[in-house]
Amino acid sequence: MNSRRVLWSALGAVALVAGVGGAWIFSLPPASSAAAPPAITQDERDATVAALKPPKRQRPLIAIIGINDATETILMPYGILKRADVADVVALATKPGPVTLYPTLKVEPHATTAEFDAQHPDGADYVIVPAMSRDDDPAALQWIRSQAAKKAIIIGVCVGAKVVGDAGLLHGKRATTHWYSIKELRGKHPTMRYVEDRRLVVDDGVATTTGITASMPMSLTLIEAIAGPDKARAVGRDIGLADWDARHESDAFKFTRPFALTAIRNTVAFWAHEQLGIELKGGVDEVSLALVTDAWSRTYRSQAVTFASSAGAQHSRGGLRILPDQVAANWPAARLLPSVADRKPAEALDDALQGIAARYGTQTTDFVAMQLEYPRHRAAP
Repeated sequence: MNSRRVLWSALGAVALVAGVGGAWIFSLPPASSAAAPPAITQDERDATVAALKPPKRQRPLIAIIGINDATETILMPYGILKRADVADVVALATKPGPVTLYPTLKVEPHATTAEFDAQHPDGADYVIVPAMSRDDDPAALQWIRSQAAKKAIIIGVCVGAKVVGDAGLLHGKRATTHWYSIKELRGKHPTMRYVEDRRLVVDDGVATTTGITASMPMSLTLIEAIAGPDKARAVGRDIGLADWDARHESDAFKFTRPFALTAIRNTVAFWAHEQLGIELKGGVDEVSLALVTDAWSRTYRSQAVTFASSAGAQHSRGGLRILPDQVAANWPAARLLPSVADRKPAEALDDALQGIAARYGTQTTDFVAMQLEYPRHRAAP
């Protein structure tokens, strides 16, 4: 009798959880908006560019900071800004050793923040802050505050805005962040004024962006501020973005029923999870590599890893040392991702999304694009 009672209690608990979960899923909106983003006036564009003008040097110094245990990819802003060759760009870590990037890849930074301070006591012109595994890392926050005090422009990419906020730099400022973290950011920093329908917001020495793919328009806007519109357009064409600005359709990115169901379905199908390999070669375009491996690692069905014939780091196109995840001479053909060697970064991402659609279905493609906060008109397979 006792065992039967336990069984029925367990089944009742499962049914209750399923019922509550089903009600929650049903309460979610069935789809997000697909409207065209509102236009941006030329006056607003000009004001954004003017607010990002180099504060100190004619050839600016740009520092991208990460914490060693887990930092969202630094490769996108790094690679775009390096190829522009209008500033000196360095990747930093709070401690010695490599930086593990989320959700994939591992890099060797150029220096620690302490080493940077010794070499540049007057600070950087710009500090780019990506998302980190913790928003309140004491060393990172202290260093970001010190750079702001030295008049560096602080740029929080994606949920790097939460780190910037914890550094105390969003009080009373207009800002944005990844769609999933807007409520949290506003709750922690009630004086911050959230701006919708913009991928990039600049206010009094602090810039913030929406999801990680906003690194592309953010970097191009920064290039325009440093070197002018012709240079920015040339780099935009080089990375596959002929048209770009800060326009955004915020309502297109939200937690929907298809998003939740895809996350659940792909997670529970653990028997179908797979590890996909992409060969790491010297001279690889770090922006394309980051976009492709990031996309494939957000399906909840696959994890992208790099492999090389030796454990040594490979120098990327922009001179950053990237460490392979695995040492292997080759990879099974059925789980080998195409090389990114000949693809412009934005095109490489579109190709990856099309590949995800072919392998896992269009709902997973939409799921990945939503996480990357990538505009749907480009993400459609």
